[in-house]
Amino acid sequence: MFTFATPLQVGGGGFLYWAIIFFVLAIVAAAVGARGVAGISMEIARIFVLIFIILAVVALLL
Repeated sequence: MFTFATPLQVGGGGFLYWAIIFFVLAIVAAAVGARGVAGISMEIARIFVLIFIILAVVALLL
């Protein structure tokens, strides 16, 4: 009778979660003085946030 679309978040959607994890890791690494690890962690967190934003916009448009 009625068909319902499954939301995009059913399969995971942990990009924002992992972005926060890498952000916290970057802050801890910067506090300890490991600037290389902090920089890489911030880049990974930035990529995850961008992926999250793109997927959120796509989900809103669908």
